[in-house]
This record gives sequence, structure tokens and C-alpha cells, in this order.
Amino acid sequence: MISSPELVTVILFLLGQTRGDSVSQMDGQVTLLEAATLTVNCTYSATGYPTLFWYVQYPGEGPELLLKATKANDKKTNKGFEATYNAKTTSFHLEKASVQESDSAVYYCALGDTVTETAGGAERKL
Repeated sequence: MISSPELVTVILFLLGQTRGDSVSQMDGQVTLLEAATLTVNCTYSATGYPTLFWYVQYPGEGPELLLKATKANDKKTNKGFEATYNAKTTSFHLEKASVQESDSAVYYCALGDTVTETAGGAERKL
């Protein structure tokens, strides 16, 4: 029996801006076939080197930390996703080589000033 590929829906948001620091990513919804490559662009504007985050929120659940980078050229991976902190292009693009139906979720790009970092707050499940 030949089965058709499932659709993967990715919804993209950016978290707010503070003190002139900001992140930008595509808004809206992206629908891909299973096994397609996913790239979600995230660029930032900040003084210095902020801590950068990707959060994921699966249907019916709260947001959870997916990736965190604290310095330039940090390459982080988790659950098949990866992102590299590129200070030269001020970007932290999220990539996955082969998405699955289970990757259907809302993805948030954030930088250090947009979430509470004290007492590990940026890393706790929200």
C-alpha cells in the first residue's frame, strides 16, 4: 500500500521587543509535506551579543525551550532541529532537514531581553 505524505503545519511568531532590541521572523503559517526541509528565518537587532532562543509549542501544550545560544558561532541542536548564532548576519535561523507530522507546532524566536533570564526563567517550561 502506498501512503501519501502527511502535511506538517508550522506557525511562526516572534516575541516582543524591549529597550531597542528586537527579533524578526516570518509571520503566519507554513505547510510542508513530510520529509521536506524546514528553514525559519530569525534575525535580531541588539547591542552586544544577546542570548538567543527558539521555543516550540505543540498543540494543547505550553511553550518549551527548544534551543538556546549564548555566544557568536554557537551551533545548537535538539530533536533534529538546529540553529547557529551568526553575529555577522545577526541571525539565528531554525532548520530541520526532514520534518515529520509530529513537528506541527508554533515556533517562537526570542532574544535575552524579551524573556526573564533571572533564576533560569528563560529555560523553564512556561
